Amino acid sequence: MDGQSESTAQDYGPFGKPIFDDPKARALSRVGVIDVGSNSVRLVIFDGAARSPAYFYNEKIMAGLGAGMSETGKLNPEGRARAKAAIRRFVALADGLGISPLTAVATAAVREASDGPAFRDEIERETGLKIWVIDGQEEARLSAQGVLLGWPGSYGLVCDIGGSSMELADLHDGQVSHRVTSPLGPLKLQEVKGGKKGRKAFIRDTVESLFEEMGEETGKRLFLVGGSWRAIARIDMERRGYPLSVLHEYRMTPRRVSKTLKYIEENNLEELRSRCGVSSRRMELVPLAIHVLRQVVARFKPKDIAISSYGIREGLLYEQMPQDLRERDPLIEACRFAEAKDARLPGYGKTLYDFVMPLFPRCGWQKKRLIKAATLLHDVSWRAHPDYRHEVVFDNATRANLGGLKHSERVFLGIALLHRYSNKREGTRFENLYDLLDEREQRDAEVLGKAMRLGAMLWLKDANDPPGTLKLSAKKNELELVLHPQAGPLFGEVAEARLKSLAGSLGASASARVKGARR
Repeated sequence: MDGQSESTAQDYGPFGKPIFDDPKARALSRVGVIDVGSNSVRLVIFDGAARSPAYFYNEKIMAGLGAGMSETGKLNPEGRARAKAAIRRFVALADGLGISPLTAVATAAVREASDGPAFRDEIERETGLKIWVIDGQEEARLSAQGVLLGWPGSYGLVCDIGGSSMELADLHDGQVSHRVTSPLGPLKLQEVKGGKKGRKAFIRDTVESLFEEMGEETGKRLFLVGGSWRAIARIDMERRGYPLSVLHEYRMTPRRVSKTLKYIEENNLEELRSRCGVSSRRMELVPLAIHVLRQVVARFKPKDIAISSYGIREGLLYEQMPQDLRERDPLIEACRFAEAKDARLPGYGKTLYDFVMPLFPRCGWQKKRLIKAATLLHDVSWRAHPDYRHEVVFDNATRANLGGLKHSERVFLGIALLHRYSNKREGTRFENLYDLLDEREQRDAEVLGKAMRLGAMLWLKDANDPPGTLKLSAKKNELELVLHPQAGPLFGEVAEARLKSLAGSLGASASARVKGARR
């Protein structure tokens, strides 16, 4: 390790120097993408911390460009009109917002339709927007890169379903490798001859061909990308009574896929659509998509299944990132960005991290990153009303667009931040979510929150100056706070009460002294 790397490690610990303010990252702070798919046309404008971007604007039109293409070979006339109107609106909207130039890509419907080139030229002539028509392998690559935006260093199989096609891509050590495309999009399956029996045979044979072409071993993680997969995940949540509605990182199992297929078949689709908040056009495709998923799962035998809300649009953003930005942890970078933008004392999160870490002497890497995230976010919601801050921060942690977070980790972060503002968590509207963590993890989150609650009272003039040191003695069952001399006057009645509350959560007694003072 050279001198500069050593300095970085000392200054920032295991998370590296913040990069969101680097000019290479700031250049990506406002990026607009139009995705012209077989079923939908969508505009997304990304904003904020480029490594884990916020959705500044997100609008979708279910145009159905690819409907009926198997019979006519052309784009659906109604879908074409709807898509043109949507694109004209998106271009005008982006122009009004000062977002230029837009990046636009079109997938299976436009690339396969005989009038696809004419449609593309017409859009460019009328709006000035150039649409890049990509092939199936490029579509698979970009979708897989979208997965990498949320899970850097991932490995597994990415399965992206659109209206007219389904792509597979292999991820190894954070790199996209072998990829294939297929006609397994639900719009295409609607037109397969032979009824249910014919479609079932077509799906089975096509998935078998994909398996052989990919040369896959079984037992990998399966990442699901695409609106039909997300609709199926919503239905799975409804079936299970799952308490958290966030789709990104929602996990399914092969057994649950089979149960959800049966659940779809046994329920009225319109009633199910209404309960799950799925659009009518999307719901029409779900019964076909679930059969594809069941066959993919049966053949590839994944060890687990993860829903990714990130896909081709996020892959286009990832494409523009420099490598050093790609390698960063999206959670930590997003939290750093939030602290710099919204905290009253930016930079104190790093000091607070060092302050609380003695309470977690044996925690691993995954726990450390959650602690780091919590300390960076500990003061970004101070503008909320004091009576509701504990609810606001829990809501933000569990529902915000943050990459690289399992649902259980969202709840851990939420409980920790809740206790940053409140001693108790009983009686809130979030109690049904707590059980996504076991009792030990709930207790660790509570300890972290109460330690942050204490540390937040001990701000010094310089955010980098530690206010003191926490020492937990397992033998004596005692928590001692050794205060920096300058922090002594800050330790009043409220801080003392917070120290005792923290000690109570640890099952320990509490004491405090100023460093260098006589005992």
